[in-house]
This record gives sequence, structure tokens and C-alpha cells, in this order.
Amino acid sequence: MDSGNRLGDIEITDPQAMRALAHPVRLAILERLQRQGPATATQLAPDVGATPSVTSWHLRHLAGFGLVRDAEPGPDRRQRRWEAVARGFRFQAPKDPDDEEGWSASRVLSREMFLRSGDLPNRWATEVEPRLEPVWRRLGGLANTRVVVSADELAAIEDAIERVLAPYVTREETAQPDDARGVRLLRYALPETADEQTGETS
Repeated sequence: MDSGNRLGDIEITDPQAMRALAHPVRLAILERLQRQGPATATQLAPDVGATPSVTSWHLRHLAGFGLVRDAEPGPDRRQRRWEAVARGFRFQAPKDPDDEEGWSASRVLSREMFLRSGDLPNRWATEVEPRLEPVWRRLGGLANTRVVVSADELAAIEDAIERVLAPYVTREETAQPDDARGVRLLRYALPETADEQTGETS
């Protein structure tokens, strides 16, 4: 795993690491550490839906795959604090179509991530949007755009989006404007099958 991409994500290429992360509690732990910084198992437990001892077990499992690590001790040095090793993570299905283990693991993790984020827009619309100031309410929402592109062109689109996002993702907190706030940008790239392209159905 390497975090050399422009967004500072950790690259997950090991199928076993993908399967390890494809668990709702572990995904919740990693997301909480990435968003709010270092925490103990006890602090994480209420947010991830597990007891402190179970949360601690999941943290050690994630650490075994290099996704979390020990953080600097807090005020209570008796409690172990954990941190994410990177701001985010990314993974892809293998380039080798015969790599059944890699394809299966990436599919399992993708499915778990889709399930985890699938209700986010609905929760935002019902719980967050009504409480936003007008300037933020106007900027939020959904764009649903269909394009007809080649695989290379889709890769170029993704790369261009990352180039735009990178300065905002990687800048230090001290460089953020005073009125800055967190914004979740959900990007789904959902290629159609060949028969959808021609209007045929199986």
C-alpha cells in the first residue's frame, strides 16, 4: 500500500486488506478517525456501534493492514490512541481479469461502501439541509449527469476532478478560510453495460 497519489489517500491493493475493511464497524472506525482525528477505542465505540473491547479488536485488525496506527498519547497516557494513516483510501479492481481473488475482494468492499453511503443523500435532505443557511443550501444538492465516453476518457475525467479537489483536500487547517466547513462530495461513476448502450435488455 502506498499513499503517493495527489489526494494523499492510501492505496489498498491487497485483497485481504480489502476484505478486512469491508466491515461496517471497521469502515465506521476509519471514517471517524479520518474526519475527527485521533481517538481511543472508548471514544470511538459510541460512534461505530460497538463496545470498547470490540472496537479495540477491530482497530488492531486495521492496524495489521497498515490502515491505522498509534497516535501521540493524550492527557491520559494509560489509554491507547489511534489515528488513520492517511486522509482517505482508495482501491481498484485488478487489471488482470483472471485475478479472481482481487476482483472478488474489490467487489465485496465496493458493495459495503455503497451500502454505507447509500442513505447519505436522504439523511442530508431530511436532517441537514433544513438547518443550513441559504448560501449553503443553494450550493448543496445532487447532480445526475450521463456522459458517453470511452474507458480512457472516464479515467481522464476522474483525474481532472482530483486535480481540482487536491488543493482543498491537502491544505493545512491553518490555510482554510474562517467560514470554511466540511462538505461531503459523493462521486459515483456507474458505467452502463453494452446492451444498455444500445437499448437492448437481456
